[in-house]
Amino acid sequence: MNKLREIECFIAVADLGSFVKAAEALGISKAAVSRTVLELEARLGSRLMQRTTRRLSLTEAGALYLERCKQIVAALEEADDLLSSGSAKPTGLLRINAPLTFGVLHLAPLWPMFLERHPEISLDITLSDRIVDIIDEGYDMAIRIARLSDSTLVHRKLTSTSLHVCASPAYLDAHGTPAHPHELAQHQTISYTYNQSKDEWQFNGPEGPVSVRVSSRLHVNNGDSCVQAALGGIGITRQPTFMIDQYLRSGQLVSILGDYGSPELGIYAVYPSRAHLPAKMRAMLDFLTEAFAQVHWND
Repeated sequence: MNKLREIECFIAVADLGSFVKAAEALGISKAAVSRTVLELEARLGSRLMQRTTRRLSLTEAGALYLERCKQIVAALEEADDLLSSGSAKPTGLLRINAPLTFGVLHLAPLWPMFLERHPEISLDITLSDRIVDIIDEGYDMAIRIARLSDSTLVHRKLTSTSLHVCASPAYLDAHGTPAHPHELAQHQTISYTYNQSKDEWQFNGPEGPVSVRVSSRLHVNNGDSCVQAALGGIGITRQPTFMIDQYLRSGQLVSILGDYGSPELGIYAVYPSRAHLPAKMRAMLDFLTEAFAQVHWND
């Protein structure tokens, strides 16, 4: 069996989450895809996927192998590009989903520059804090602000951001300033509904990892609303630097628990597959990589 064919089938199944969808994408039968993945697992002597009638998921070994396989495929594509006599001209429609606040503050100023550079590309941008299914909902790409170490989507890291636990001076004057994350349980907090860890706030402190469950009076599915609530003095929130930097500098919000850093979040462009990546997608990925190359929100 051709090892590259095994890798191609494995990546397609992992990215698309289905043997049927992988078969359609590769133009072969579902049986051929299933047989190829089984032969790959037999050759490696390790189970890469857990299969049930309802869902498919990667094992720990499968996730590690997938990441390495994607690196190999990317290297091969770069080698092809180096020897190619020319590439297709970027053209067509790109449908992109991005978080609302990040899209308004940091992506909207970039779109005119991109369109000027690529006059034959059109953009359809959707801003939503909801995590969309980019395959089922027909997006070419999404911008995600998260920890994606176990993601089955192909992703390119653009930059990263730190998280600040913060509150208004008025709230801290009235309720006191917590000195340790565990003290947050006695405070009023404002939570972002789509937070990956929900109401479990995690920190890295002098004594090691610390996790505390907060009981928030207010849950909001939009970060701007969380920030405005904190500015209004009703509680403590945890938000990324790119969203609250201006309020920290002006003193309208105060960053607290400075000895207990929150896990860093990566800002990624994610897309379904590297296979046969259109020129318009390459153009956008290269453009965003360049645009955020010197941008860091880790303070």
